[in-house]
Amino acid sequence: MGKTSSEVKDRYNRKAYDEIKLRVYKGRKSDIQAAADKAGLSLSAYIVKAVERQMSEDGFSQGGE
Repeated sequence: MGKTSSEVKDRYNRKAYDEIKLRVYKGRKSDIQAAADKAGLSLSAYIVKAVERQMSEDGFSQGGE
């Protein structure tokens, strides 16, 4: 991928997405990654799905899409 292509993708990602930095205890990332793999999801998609499920249980509506 060329520099121009990376810049275009980076610009789109900054415009379309918010970022959240997540810290977990050593060893937990591999556990979460294994669970995501088993579910057939990327690590990010797995975490977002878990957060959305919890938010739904807590009575928050889904927005931003």
